[in-house]
Amino acid sequence: MATPTTRPALALLLVAAAVLSGAGAARGFYLPGVAPADFRKKDPLAVKVNQLSSIKTQLPYSYYSLPFCRPGTIVDSAENLGEVLRGDRIENSLYVFEMMEPKLCQIVCKIAPNQDEARDLKEKIDDEYRINMILDNLPLVVPIKRLDQEAPTVYQQGVHVGVKGQYAGSKEEKHFIHNHFTFLVKYHKDANTDIARIVAFEAKPYSIKHEYDGDWKGNGTPLKTCDPHSRHLVVDSDSPQEVEASKEIIFTYDVNFEESPIKWASRWDTYLLMADDQIHWFSIVNSLMIVLFLSGMVAMIMLRTLYRDISKYNQLEDQEDAQEETGWKLVHGDVFRPPVNADLLCVYVGTGVQFFGMLLVTLLFAILGLLSPSNRGGLMTAMLLLWVFMGLFAGYSSTRLYKMFKGSEWKNVTIKTALMFPGIVFAIFFVLNALIWGEKSSGAVPFTTMFALVLLWFGISVPLVFVGSYVGFKKPAMEDPVRTNKIPRAIPEQPWYMNPVVSVLIGGILPFGAVFIELFFILTSIWLHQFYYIFGFLFLVFVILILTCAEITIVLCYFQLCGEDYQWWWRSYLTAGSSALYLFLYATFYFFTKLEITKTVSGVLYFGYMLIASYAFFVLTGTIGFYACFWFTRLIYSSVKID
Repeated sequence: MATPTTRPALALLLVAAAVLSGAGAARGFYLPGVAPADFRKKDPLAVKVNQLSSIKTQLPYSYYSLPFCRPGTIVDSAENLGEVLRGDRIENSLYVFEMMEPKLCQIVCKIAPNQDEARDLKEKIDDEYRINMILDNLPLVVPIKRLDQEAPTVYQQGVHVGVKGQYAGSKEEKHFIHNHFTFLVKYHKDANTDIARIVAFEAKPYSIKHEYDGDWKGNGTPLKTCDPHSRHLVVDSDSPQEVEASKEIIFTYDVNFEESPIKWASRWDTYLLMADDQIHWFSIVNSLMIVLFLSGMVAMIMLRTLYRDISKYNQLEDQEDAQEETGWKLVHGDVFRPPVNADLLCVYVGTGVQFFGMLLVTLLFAILGLLSPSNRGGLMTAMLLLWVFMGLFAGYSSTRLYKMFKGSEWKNVTIKTALMFPGIVFAIFFVLNALIWGEKSSGAVPFTTMFALVLLWFGISVPLVFVGSYVGFKKPAMEDPVRTNKIPRAIPEQPWYMNPVVSVLIGGILPFGAVFIELFFILTSIWLHQFYYIFGFLFLVFVILILTCAEITIVLCYFQLCGEDYQWWWRSYLTAGSSALYLFLYATFYFFTKLEITKTVSGVLYFGYMLIASYAFFVLTGTIGFYACFWFTRLIYSSVKID
């Protein structure tokens, strides 16, 4: 018997237990919904239908929003939080196979769409919507051969609802529906038993205007256009089925079974195969060159310049001689002066720590194989729940920094840490969700799910932020390496290239340059509905991003201090954080060059979600840059003798 194909939402609320338990998969223990299902000959195989998706509109719809063949009772599958947020709507269908039993010319049903239904079908064909199906937790794919015969086959997720075309000799464009599917189920059979496991689910779509004699007799009606007894099978679409109101459409299918050497544990490898490995390696090498260049600059500053400066400063015996010197030592009395809007800086640093922790743990789980691609929505669910639990570190980080600034209103900082970033993101998400509701798309998050998100936020995340803040504020404050003067020192006029705006904008270029190639694949995966599961590459890029943000911030911070400008707190955050601006600009470039989105609502959705992503990237990179500069300044000022 087949096991359930989706993990219950309740199980996913136990994120740590659920994700960590995946480690047992290699030892024969499997997560719910990820365990292999064993089938014997003639066992029933139920095909489930998922959302209708389009890369042109980015608005998913439920399968039965179109006049397709419906079962007597539509049963919704249990979905986890991530699946609901993705717009998945998994339901039963009339496509039922028997294991290892080929079927030809099976009639599913006959429909005659009315005016509105025909218009809906034409609109979906215009917008290039695809039908998504699932068998044994594997998505339906259409194999597409490349022109290069030696190149691996590319797999397209889902089958197009139909195509637009013209009859020979006519210039009028018509809409043709794909009403015949030739399914191919590949299975791996155990050599010692008759048990088999499904390892691939493929299909080829056809549009065929079926014909029959006499009266319609339901599924037993003999078709003239598809009859296995007379060896008349559907192999092309020479006489396609046009979409017109009141015109009959007969849905049919073939199913064939093929034994495969691919084992069940490796069945996702074909789907997840990236044919552009060389580009990924080029991205890594390109990013590493940037890191090596910055590392050389940091090494030069730390080992040569700083060593020379510290030796010279420590050898100075006359205070008047020290006053004649210029450089970063002269601002030692102001370098740890609390910045303007120190509480806001603490809030953003705490939020950045929360985001950093979530990403780090998620990537570690993913590269260890603990977040299986067969668990749809598992990655998003894990990220959401990890974000909630990382609130503990957000509160701790923000109040530790706030106490160092001699602040006393730690509860205000805690409330802002718990509410500001998620509040802004939730507000944008709520508006976008309202737009999706207006389009009657299945991608709209239901009220119950929205309530669950708010419950996770206020019921778990906010209390954890307060617990972390309380612990952080009760600890002794970090002592500054040098004493801060009571009267601020005047900052001399800076050259144009050290202007805060110029410096900040320059600082964001290299971190963005280190990740933008991988960013292309991530955007393609999200917006063009392609498989992405190369978390090994992504983790390397993440490490490179951390190093690049840290090093460019240290370099620019050193130049700033040498110019006797001691206001480095906010600038260190903004220097690395400005890479988010380039990310958003690149997303805009990607929209106009790679996507074919024409609807206004779809464009608003794209830029709304990319705004959220850029904001999160700003918080992440800004925090990395801030802590790098924080460590650097404390290190250099604790290394010199201050009278």
